[in-house]
Amino acid sequence: MRKFALVAFTCLLIGGPTSAADRKPDILLKAKYTEVTVAFDDAIKADAPLLKYLTTNGKTWASKTLKELVEQRKDMKDLPADIRNRPWSSERDYTQDALVAARYASIIRSDFSYTGGAHPNHGSDTLLWDRQAGKMISIRPFFTELADGGPAMTAIRNAVVADLKIEKKKRDNDNPDMSLVDALEPKLLKIGPVSLTPSTIAGKSSGLTFHYGPYAIGAYAEGDYTAFVPWETLKPYLSAEGAAVFAGARPPDESDKPK
Repeated sequence: MRKFALVAFTCLLIGGPTSAADRKPDILLKAKYTEVTVAFDDAIKADAPLLKYLTTNGKTWASKTLKELVEQRKDMKDLPADIRNRPWSSERDYTQDALVAARYASIIRSDFSYTGGAHPNHGSDTLLWDRQAGKMISIRPFFTELADGGPAMTAIRNAVVADLKIEKKKRDNDNPDMSLVDALEPKLLKIGPVSLTPSTIAGKSSGLTFHYGPYAIGAYAEGDYTAFVPWETLKPYLSAEGAAVFAGARPPDESDKPK
């Protein structure tokens, strides 16, 4: 493996506040004009096995990302200094969005990067941690079936599309482009990152939230979207495990969050 030449490189483990906007990084890697960070919220830090898992993955991602960015800069040697030496950054932030049945931690992973282009790039992914099993899982155990194109995924897809179209019309009532929304497939691995939505009933989830970053279902200028599928829509397809997890309504502060 090629070593970084004449590049200052540091790896720091430091604490940070709860707010994602003000949170200090827990992992920080630096090279010349380049910085890569990873941060965890307080709820994640309070769960030692989860923190260990995410820290291991965060360090791997940060190291790989920094190396890639340093290599990219080497291709800029013929550009003017003011362009070549612009600060670059790549950030990864983990937030526990819901804890269900004191067992399932639903986590939002937010990514942000800027490498000197017209605008920064950002996106999100989701993770579901099973505290009892001590590992990441999918939502499949909550359903009797989630086959591609099956009854459950078809119902979920239709609910997602309906919710997204409402939001699309709010943002552009005159001529909203629905092509990418209509193209969403009733497949768990294709429809988009999914998280457990908090509920007005403690320890329960009110349904599923699907997350869409720039370009996923619209132009960059449209921003991010989320689509909510209430648990009542899911009810006919829930396993016994799922029936014990879902109940209640989505809290007002959840529906009011920017999409």
